[in-house]
Amino acid sequence: MEILKKTLNENDPELFNIIKNEKLRQKRGLELIASENFTSLSVLQTLGSCLHNKYSEGYPGQRYYGGNEYIDEVERLCQQRALETYGLDSDKWGVNVQPYSGSPANLAVYTGVVEPHGRIMGLDLPDGGHLTHGYYTEKKKISATAMFFESLPYKVNPETGLIDYDQLSTLAGLFKPKLIIAGISCYPRDLDYKRFREIADQNNSFLMADMAHVSGLVAAKLAPNPFEYCDIVTTTTHKTLRGPRAGIIFYRKGQFFISKINQAVFPGLQGGPHNHAIAGIATALKQAQSPEFKEYQQQVKLNAKTLAKELADRGYSIVTGGTDNHIVWVNLRPAKLDGSRAERVLEEISIACNKNTVPGDTKPLNPGGIRLGTPALTTRGLKECDFQKVAEFIHRGCQLALDINSRSGPTLKDFKNKLAEDPEFQQRIKDLKKEVESFAEQFSLPGFDEF
Repeated sequence: MEILKKTLNENDPELFNIIKNEKLRQKRGLELIASENFTSLSVLQTLGSCLHNKYSEGYPGQRYYGGNEYIDEVERLCQQRALETYGLDSDKWGVNVQPYSGSPANLAVYTGVVEPHGRIMGLDLPDGGHLTHGYYTEKKKISATAMFFESLPYKVNPETGLIDYDQLSTLAGLFKPKLIIAGISCYPRDLDYKRFREIADQNNSFLMADMAHVSGLVAAKLAPNPFEYCDIVTTTTHKTLRGPRAGIIFYRKGQFFISKINQAVFPGLQGGPHNHAIAGIATALKQAQSPEFKEYQQQVKLNAKTLAKELADRGYSIVTGGTDNHIVWVNLRPAKLDGSRAERVLEEISIACNKNTVPGDTKPLNPGGIRLGTPALTTRGLKECDFQKVAEFIHRGCQLALDINSRSGPTLKDFKNKLAEDPEFQQRIKDLKKEVESFAEQFSLPGFDEF
């Protein structure tokens, strides 16, 4: 039994060192992936707690296993805080906090409400939507959503980058979807939930908001409130909300949503809930009700606006011309660059972002831009003046990518080989990486001291 008492470092130093290296990477680098954040110490403590040990299939008061008295308390507390955080009346709204993440939450809604081969409409992935909103190509149904449900995407105006609500209205009138999804994965503007509601009502459709990216902003009342107009609202809890990696489903009472959605989550799609994660959601929601959290979200938006402006001032094309939230969407095509090459070089200099399609792209594996987000670095304490420096690092990385591209072959493989083998470029990478890491290490990182 001695093995049960040893620390990770004692029991598995190989794994311990990998985790330690990842912590160092996070501290030394600039995390600009819009869906990432650094959660609090209290959330991390729940994730490593004894709650992980308990199986609790079912719901509070209706479990399939014994010994769940305190697990029920945790889940009920989480449900209560979820409603409180978003100012919801428990007589009008219900909530399920068991989804393992945002994608399972969305699939549970479709399974329970739309039913197999029912029709849905979501924002197209190349235009800023998410895989779970029904993405497919001419050759293949990419997501499970598109495989099991009939999907028709709506799009943005290719010139402005803004959602084309008139086109959505026309398409919905022809398609008659059971469910319309108002949600984004890479769209930097506020959504017009009132217009979505009008279109849904015209077609007798349910309206679901996927607020995964903006849930923290909504909690701080710094983004439009989807609960005013929507029948169902889903979210992850780890992006702007800064909790654990998990999901939540909110639904209006008075319809059939309670039984349909709860049964779709369990036993339909999941087994035992992750009680340690539910506890993490609960404490993250408590934090989200604090004045400090609102100040944080205000800074997230200020930093995003600064980053967008600084990049635009350096000649980069910002999709939609700016941002209302935490996302900065950069079209690199006018700069004679693409997302894959930019992402690669930025990663080499310790800046983490992700390549992303931009309006007009037809090949998601060869995207024309990058997606940047400010939540993680704002958690570390960066302000507007710091993001001016971040923008300069990004610019220098992109210029380096252009130089490599001008002296390599036409393929991405050629580009990567040139980057890896050319001594001049390796030295330039090394020098710039040193600057980035020296800058990043000035800012603290929440978490456990041992890694």
